Amino acid sequence: QVQLVESGGGLVQAGGSLRLSCAASARAFSSYHMGWFRQAPGKEREFLAGISGGGFSTYYADSVKGRFTISRDNAKNTVYLQMNSLKPEDTAVYSCAADARWSLIMTRSTEGYDYWGQGTQVTVSS
Repeated sequence: QVQLVESGGGLVQAGGSLRLSCAASARAFSSYHMGWFRQAPGKEREFLAGISGGGFSTYYADSVKGRFTISRDNAKNTVYLQMNSLKPEDTAVYSCAADARWSLIMTRSTEGYDYWGQGTQVTVSS
């Protein structure tokens, strides 16, 4: 079993930055590929970024390329999402997910992950 806890969300003005953290309790954190997702009210869950277990490969949705950066520190069992140049349309609940299947990251899947965090609210004001 893997428990995931997101933190770092909050209220920021447009153009500002936030760094989200996802802390994991896992036997071998590097065995899990990690993804960041968001979901706004009335909208489907959206894939944002993914990172391989060893941190060697990353994937990004077109909507966040150049603004968001995913990284991980396996010694701390934590994955991060650095968000810069935030826009009001970035407002959503942000969640992290973990799975041992690399294909989920490669395909930018929004379903099928074995483990999900509770989510953290990000609100960007105009």
